This record gives sequence, structure tokens and C-alpha cells, in this order.
Amino acid sequence: MKALVCAAALAAGLATAAAQNVYSLNVVGYYNIPLAANAKVMIANQLNTTNNTLAALFPDGPALATVFKYGGGFTSYTFDDLDMEWLPDGNATLNPGEGAFFLSPVATTLTFVGEVLQGNLQNTLPLGQKVIRSSMVPQAGLITTDLGLPAEALDSLFTYAGGYSSYIFDDLDMEWLPSEPNIAVGQSFFYIKAAGNASSTWTRNFTVQ
Repeated sequence: MKALVCAAALAAGLATAAAQNVYSLNVVGYYNIPLAANAKVMIANQLNTTNNTLAALFPDGPALATVFKYGGGFTSYTFDDLDMEWLPDGNATLNPGEGAFFLSPVATTLTFVGEVLQGNLQNTLPLGQKVIRSSMVPQAGLITTDLGLPAEALDSLFTYAGGYSSYIFDDLDMEWLPSEPNIAVGQSFFYIKAAGNASSTWTRNFTVQ
């Protein structure tokens, strides 16, 4: 997975803002996710755009590529290269913080381009439910130590790379077992926030330095 490449651009009206010592800094960039043919991969869009839909994010497919979104069960979306559209609904979203499986019949590279979200970021973790989640920003690292996910007793996380790897949080020793998951840029995962826990939101106060 290629590292994020960013370019900082000051917003319009810089001269006026500078006179008031107030600056607006938007950080935009891109990252790539290479996919092998017929390999199902859990992906994430971690750069915000004005339109985070399948049609806007993946306008060129490839042909017969399939996206699987999970909401208690899987819903599939397939790219029709004849009409250049995702069926049954190209308006299905893939917002920062969400995730999905992507399956392509040919080797390809997904490129995400957009703005890095900053400020107080809120990502819901419903208690007792299995959901696909990702970091809302394109940052790699250990899920709790670096990415700030609030792990609690018996929370579970599952990554996928041709098969599932499972992790569970031990609140007695305050550690992930068998090890703390290391998440890449553009990677999503299944998460189950154990029922009865307190934190149902993954909150990050994120600023690009």
C-alpha cells in the first residue's frame, strides 16, 4: 500500500485571514491500494470528497468488479462496464470511517484522492453489533496505541487477508491478544464492541502538523 502523499493549500482570502492571524489550512492528498486479480480485500476511503459514492470513487470499475458492504448482512454492488455504472445503486456510499470488501477479476490499483479530515472526528461503534470500520484519516499504526480506538473488555477485531485474523481485548492486562492489530493506510476491518461496554464512539482530535 503506497504511503499517503499530501499537498497543503491555503484557502482563498489568505491575505485577509493573515491580517487577522487566522489561517485556514486544507490538506489534500492521495494513496493507492494495489489489488491482485480475484483477491477479496477490505478497503477504506480515508480522504473526504464532495461525493463519497461508488460512482464517484470508482467511475471506471474495473469491469465486473464487486463491492460488498456489510450491515448485518452483505449487500453487493457490481460494475457494469457497458453502461459504466454500479448496479444496483452507484449512490451507495463509502465515507471516511466506513469500509467494504473490494473484489476485482483483474489486477488493478485503486486510487483515492481527497481532503484529510481534521478536528473532532466521530466514528460510531454500536454496542454488541458487528460493523466494518476504518480510521477516518489515512494513518497507519497500532489500532489503540496510534489510532486511538477505545478498546474495552472483550472487544473483538477481525482483519482479512485471504482469511480472517482475530484479536480480542483483555481488560485485565489491558492489551490486545494475541497482539495489538497493526492497520495500514486504506485498510478496514470488522469490529465488535462488546455489549455492556461504555464507549460507543471512536473519537479522534486530529490535526495535520
